[in-house]
Amino acid sequence: MTRLMMKITGLCALIVALALPTSALGAERSQFSIAWSIYVGWMPWDYGANAGIVKKWADKYGIEIDVVQINDYVESINQYTAGQFDGCAMTNMDALTIPAAGGVDSTALIIGDFSNGNDGVVLKGKQSLADIKGQSVNLVELSVSHYLLARGLETVGLAERDIKVVNTSDADMVAVYGTDSVTAVTTWNPLLSEIAAMPNSHRVFDSSQIPGEIIDLLVVNTETLQAYPQFGKALVGAWYEIMERMAAQDAIGIEARTQMAGASGTDLAGYEAQLDSTRMFYRAADAVAFNNSAELVKTMEYVAGFSFDHGLLGDSAADAGFIGVAMPAGTFGDKNNIKLRFDNSYMQMAVDGKL
Repeated sequence: MTRLMMKITGLCALIVALALPTSALGAERSQFSIAWSIYVGWMPWDYGANAGIVKKWADKYGIEIDVVQINDYVESINQYTAGQFDGCAMTNMDALTIPAAGGVDSTALIIGDFSNGNDGVVLKGKQSLADIKGQSVNLVELSVSHYLLARGLETVGLAERDIKVVNTSDADMVAVYGTDSVTAVTTWNPLLSEIAAMPNSHRVFDSSQIPGEIIDLLVVNTETLQAYPQFGKALVGAWYEIMERMAAQDAIGIEARTQMAGASGTDLAGYEAQLDSTRMFYRAADAVAFNNSAELVKTMEYVAGFSFDHGLLGDSAADAGFIGVAMPAGTFGDKNNIKLRFDNSYMQMAVDGKL
């Protein structure tokens, strides 16, 4: 992922304009789509689609929702940003630096979890993060992996100038690490677990050391959500029915998690190991509490700072607050340029039983 991919150029801006949701043109819609890629916290969307739960809730509100897997995570966000999907599973940082920075007003509809060890740095033949100095590190450049690496380097008195970043697609990460020339990677599960299990590999830093900073979301187009609240209600209703099944310790829960494991390329034990390093918000009330917290404002300020320092907020950004991020506990950045919104109203409907 290059800087060019992370920004919406004039051509892409035209694509966005041409691909605006039909609500912008005054036409009624009944069909919607969301994109997701393989990650422990997003496997529930695959299960929910295959188990008929998404359809059940879409039917309730008289709409259709297509749940589409995209093999390349960054590409899924790029397609959402270009208007090809109405929603997409992504992290808080990527929501800020890709669609928001590209001028697409987006809403974090669902806070699904935060990474609590599911993102990490692996070294080949070395057991300390300090040993990364002077090495080339393969990662998805300018993604949360890059963010995690920068945060980790700080803890051992290093900076990015002390290493060399090698941009690598998540789809290629495992194969690349298997070559003799690659000695350091930063990535996320299930890739992280697979790589860390290879001979002479050591996980030297992970997201459990910065809890609550890498947040996994379902982000939707704000204009679409405002025009079609039934779209948001169906997604949230489906999500928490899936969460109820997923959290269950009975046969239904085991079956659900087993299906998620298989779809992500692992077995039940492997998937549950990933869940152990994920702070899943199975209950809507917990997600709302996290969403409403002052800590979220601090996290987004920190993420915006990293993003600005790496040129991810666009050429027009004069400072880290160029893009406004609206949260229940406060707004960080320019209140006249809000492009990312953490909306708790739909999750609160789930708490109140009003879906």
